[in-house]
Amino acid sequence: HVQLVESGGGSVQAGGSLRLSCAASGYTYNRNCMAWFRQAPGKEREGVASILTGTTATYYAGSVKGRFTISQDNAKSSLFLQMNSLNADDTAMYYCAARATSCRSRWEEYTYSGQGTQVTVS
Repeated sequence: HVQLVESGGGSVQAGGSLRLSCAASGYTYNRNCMAWFRQAPGKEREGVASILTGTTATYYAGSVKGRFTISQDNAKSSLFLQMNSLNADDTAMYYCAARATSCRSRWEEYTYSGQGTQVTVS
């Protein structure tokens, strides 16, 4: 039974930072794709960042490049998203997602996902 559990969300002032975590269990972590998506009220879910686990291959959406960093702890099957210089446009529910082999940009192409963690920037 695959389970992805996000944590680390919260409320922060503009310019602040948050670090999201995603703990994966029941999942073959290495050499698969793990990603962060977000969905703001009234907007479609969008990809934020992704990583091919066990490698350094990463992808960032243009809106977060240079501010967000995706990382992993393979030993603990955990995924992280360090978010710096947050602004109001970053306010959203953030989801961790996983799929086998290569990364994709569309939410629908991910097999597993968590329940999300809310990030609010004011």
